[in-house]
Amino acid sequence: MNNKSANLNRELLSVVVPCHNEEASLPLLFDAIDSVAQQLTAAHPHICIELVIVDDGSRDKTITATQDCAKKHPSLHAQWISFSRNFGKEAALIAGLEHARGDYVAVIDADLQDPPELLLQMIEPLLAGECDCVAAQRVTRQGEPAIRSFFSNAFYKIINTISDTEFKSGARDFRLMTRRMVNAVLDLPERVRFSKGIFGWVGFETQWIPYENHERSNGSSSWSFAQLVSYSISGIVAFSTAPLALASAMGIILCLLSLIAVIFIVVRAVLFGDPVAGWPSLACIIIFLGGLQLLCLGIVGQYLAKVYEEVKGRPHYVIKDQGSSDITESPL
Repeated sequence: MNNKSANLNRELLSVVVPCHNEEASLPLLFDAIDSVAQQLTAAHPHICIELVIVDDGSRDKTITATQDCAKKHPSLHAQWISFSRNFGKEAALIAGLEHARGDYVAVIDADLQDPPELLLQMIEPLLAGECDCVAAQRVTRQGEPAIRSFFSNAFYKIINTISDTEFKSGARDFRLMTRRMVNAVLDLPERVRFSKGIFGWVGFETQWIPYENHERSNGSSSWSFAQLVSYSISGIVAFSTAPLALASAMGIILCLLSLIAVIFIVVRAVLFGDPVAGWPSLACIIIFLGGLQLLCLGIVGQYLAKVYEEVKGRPHYVIKDQGSSDITESPL
């Protein structure tokens, strides 16, 4: 009876870890999280940690490594989910949030670029009721290619200009949230997701913790430059209609310029005749207008493509296998 009462007073902190080919990183991650769990339990005995590993169609032995690490760290109450193929990080993130059982839920990368020890600092404002989310903000990009840093900073400037949702430059997915904020994120039904924007859109008070950039523990990022550009475009389309307004504005401006040009040509023909000249400039104008039309069609097409994805209503992911290190006993 006493044990049961004690369990009712305990709280669970879930740590969601999206993984893609992270076999080599997982042992280091489990060790780091286990160390954090021991320090957290010493400071707050009523809190325990569970790890939610989401294998996003890895080609290596990510799940095998997860199961081996879970046996070595039984106090972490690990559970794992394996997708039938690679569905992308956003799908892995939503799957982890849906399966997390915690009163508090953290999202962290497996490569240790997000320092797990920050969780000890993140939990304090939540326990004190000061906010519903504590998020990490990278203040340096040491070790990152200069061209990638330039375009990343440009993206944040652009999207903050054209969107009503605030996007913090240097913001990571690494954050710790209360259950009510997680539920609000899960209530959003959209299929095409951009989590950085969703976390901001749902609101709730957020505190930011600045930290220096950390190198990956193993390997290199699976995100290519083209994938990052595509992801950025998805974010802009998901949280702003400004590109559509821009396409309309360009159409109106060109119509006015065309009207002025027609008036000019008529007046010139009346006053000076109609000499046949200027075909190179005419060809350039036609090519320019044709390219502009294709650009506007492309912008509209991006929005239609997102509508098409939403209308199909396909699930975010398909689970091939899942398991847990504490099947018979709840961590609480």
